[in-house]
Amino acid sequence: MIWDTIANIPQASLLTFVGGGLLLNLAPGQDVMFATACGLRGGPRAGALAGLGVGIGVSFHLTLATIGLGAVAAAYPQLLTAIKYLGAAYLLLLAWQSWHAEPHAPATRTPESAWRIIRRGALSNILNPKPVLFLLAFLPPFTRPEYGPVWQQILGLGLIFTVTGTLITIGYGVLSGLLGMRLGRHLGVLNRIAALILGGLALRLVTK
Repeated sequence: MIWDTIANIPQASLLTFVGGGLLLNLAPGQDVMFATACGLRGGPRAGALAGLGVGIGVSFHLTLATIGLGAVAAAYPQLLTAIKYLGAAYLLLLAWQSWHAEPHAPATRTPESAWRIIRRGALSNILNPKPVLFLLAFLPPFTRPEYGPVWQQILGLGLIFTVTGTLITIGYGVLSGLLGMRLGRHLGVLNRIAALILGGLALRLVTK
């Protein structure tokens, strides 16, 4: 079983992996900024659901890394470039929608369906080719053939990283949503702040 294999990894190495993963997830990156933008615009519920969607997107990349498709994609830069620009276009579409949305406070806005928010979060991550490259670089150094099947180690460690990262991203989304609820009573610019964040993410995706 996968967790039996993970149990074979020395505790010091496993703790180093978990600690490093937590620090990386706590640093505001694209996933955190996306959940933050959704929270500011839609409230704590939207921020949490966006974080959950992002976690689903990371699971997609973990699956690719586990079965080796990530390495294949990395060997074809044109494919990664196409995915990157498609992801940037999607973020720009979300930014445009947010910019032109009515500036109501999250508490007075009609809630979006949970599925729609989760889908947006998942797509924002799936259409970013960087996570699979990160996983291919971050996970293998913590694996050893003597611990068990390497693919099980990658999957198990990746699941730990995904779960902790998803919880942190959800936390950011909820906190930004609570802040948005307070500010939304007085300001009509939250949607445009969210749009600027999403537009910045699109720019960052195509320039790095």
